[in-house]
Order: sequence, then C-alpha cells, then structure tokens
Amino acid sequence: MSPVFTIARHEARRIFVSPLAWAVLAITQVIFGWVYIGMLMQYIQNYQTADQYTGVSDFIGGGLYGTATIVLLLVMPLMTMRLFAEERKSNTLTLLFSAPVSLTDIVLGKFFGLLSFVAALILLLAVMPAALLPAVHLDLGRLAAGLLGLFLITMSFGAAGMFISSLTKEPTIAAIGAFGLLLLIWLLRMPASFDSGFKSAFEYLSLISHYQDLISGLFHASDVVYYLLFTALFLWLTVLRLDMERN
Repeated sequence: MSPVFTIARHEARRIFVSPLAWAVLAITQVIFGWVYIGMLMQYIQNYQTADQYTGVSDFIGGGLYGTATIVLLLVMPLMTMRLFAEERKSNTLTLLFSAPVSLTDIVLGKFFGLLSFVAALILLLAVMPAALLPAVHLDLGRLAAGLLGLFLITMSFGAAGMFISSLTKEPTIAAIGAFGLLLLIWLLRMPASFDSGFKSAFEYLSLISHYQDLISGLFHASDVVYYLLFTALFLWLTVLRLDMERN
C-alpha cells in the first residue's frame, strides 16, 4: 500500500468522523435543494418563455451549479483550515515530519483525502438534476461538463486552502486567509472588463472565467489545464513551505 493512499485513507476517515464535515454536507444540501426547487418552480411557471432561450438542463443545471460555486467558495476554507494548522497547533506535525514518507506523499495524501469529501458533496449535488430523467429529456453532456467544472474549481479551492493552512497554526486564520486569497483570484476578472493591455491576462488568471464555459456545456482543454496547473502550483508551494519548516 503506497504512503499516499495510506495517508489519504486516514485523512478521509478523519474528515468524515468530524462533526464539521457532516454539518457542512447537511447545510450545503439544504441550500442546494432549496435552490433546485426554486429553479424548478420558476421554470415550470415560465415554461414557454424560458424554453425559447434555454432548455431545462441549461436553466436548472446552470443555475444550480452557479449557486453551488459561490457556496463552495465559502465552504472549502472551512474544510481546509485544519489540514496543517491543527496539526501544527497540536504539535503532531513534528510526528509527520519524522515519519518515513516524503513531504510530497504527505501533501498528496491529505489532498486526496480532502477530494473524497469533495466527491461526496458533488455526487449528492448531481442527484438533483438526475431526478428529472424519468420526466424530461436532459442534456447529459451539458450536465456532465458542469459537474466536471464544479469538481475542478472546488479542487482548486482545496489546494489553495491547503497552502494557507500550512502557513499558520490557527485554523481560524487559515480559513479567513484562504477565503481572502480565493476571492482575490476570483475577482481578477473585474479588471478584464476594462479595455487594457492586461485584459486577456486577467481574464485567463481568474478562477471563474474558465468555469463559465464548462457550466454552459462547452468543454475546452485549456480550462481543464488551467485548474490542474492551479492545483499543482499550490500543492507545490505547500511542499516548499513544509520543507522550509522541517529544515
């Protein structure tokens, strides 16, 4: 059994026995369910008008996934704040450093453990539009692209939050710092709305810019590559930060 898988399994167990994880799952599903019902009722009431511009997959799926992104922007800093900050605060980080595994294994293991929670959250979210399948025709490719985009952007949230958690021993500070960093990168799209020489650069660096096409059902390899590079960058920064502390 590889060290990464062992650490990931331990981290996943640690997350799912935490009251915080179950509280987050419960609250987010209530919010998503409320939005889903609201979007569904709105579509039924304005069926003829809505159908002229968008189908049920676009209207309900796009609205639900768009709301989910904002909710997860708030939630993920709470899930990542304890990854290293709590280890440092409880003086168990030294034990991790002394274990016969590399820092890369530790970071990847914790990250994959976190992704197990993300996968559970998104699978629960995917059930809502899928419940309409017996009654209406859904564009499954459109919904799948939206779910892929949601997973990728949430994965990026997790990587950035893990890096911030590695900088401090206070989980609360880690949560606030992660939210601030993610919001800043999210809002990089605002300068792109002005006509400037850096418009394309700001547009590309913004987290939300690459997500818009995916929830619209448009799959571009460059969007996937952006999220993978974003995640790899912050995982690498986390390894460097821990290496500096160990040495």
